[in-house]
Amino acid sequence: MLLKPFAIAGVIAGVLAAAPPASAAPQSGAGVYPPGNCQPGTFCVWPHWDHPNGVPTATPSLVTTTEWSGNITGFNYYNYTNRNAEISWSFTTQGMTFTGTDCATPGDGFFYVPMTVTKVSWRTHVC
Repeated sequence: MLLKPFAIAGVIAGVLAAAPPASAAPQSGAGVYPPGNCQPGTFCVWPHWDHPNGVPTATPSLVTTTEWSGNITGFNYYNYTNRNAEISWSFTTQGMTFTGTDCATPGDGFFYVPMTVTKVSWRTHVC
C-alpha cells in the first residue's frame, strides 16, 4: 500500500521532532536530559537505553571530540560541547531504510529509537 511508507516516515519524523528543545549554553550539561557519563567537551552516543533515573550510565558506543564517520548503533546521544553537531543516521523498518541528519545543539540529546549513526560533523551555522 502506497500510504504505508508515508505513515512510517511520519512516525519517524514525529518521534524525532517530539524532543523538547534543549539549552544552547556552551558545555552547560543542563539540557533537558542530563549528560550522565558523557564528559565535558565530548559528543557521546549510547547503543541502548540503560539510564537509571534518566541518566546514562552504560558505556557509550561513541565518544568523540572530532568529526567522526563509521557505523554504530545509537539509541540516544548527548552533545556536551560548545559546538553544533550534525549527526547522519539511517533507520530500517519493515524492509525500508530511511536516512537523514539531526542537528544537535550543545546540551541536546536523544533519538528515542535505535538508529545507525554514520557520521558526526561540526556545523558552523545555527541549527
